[in-house]
Amino acid sequence: MIRTVTISCLAIRDWETFHDAFEQAFGFAIWYGRNLNARIDCMSWLDKDDMSDFKVLPGEIVLLELSHASELKRIVPDILTVEMAAFCNWRRTEKGYPPLLLVSCYA
Repeated sequence: MIRTVTISCLAIRDWETFHDAFEQAFGFAIWYGRNLNARIDCMSWLDKDDMSDFKVLPGEIVLLELSHASELKRIVPDILTVEMAAFCNWRRTEKGYPPLLLVSCYA
């Protein structure tokens, strides 16, 4: 089963608002450090109880839909470049877990 989370890139203007958008969409844990390493940790393990309010059940896949990604590419292109879904999935497979994230965007 695929669960879709849509994040509007219209609200993302810098790294601060990038972290705001993901924190709001996924309800990251209170200890979320609002940096890329913390985001990778949270996104890699969405199926663990203590990572976020967003719960992923065994066998589910999360489709991260970045709407208006062309606007993000225009304003802050380096943020779009570092979308880390592939790295999060690699971390999981290295530990014997299945991939969890898909990303959809048009930039």
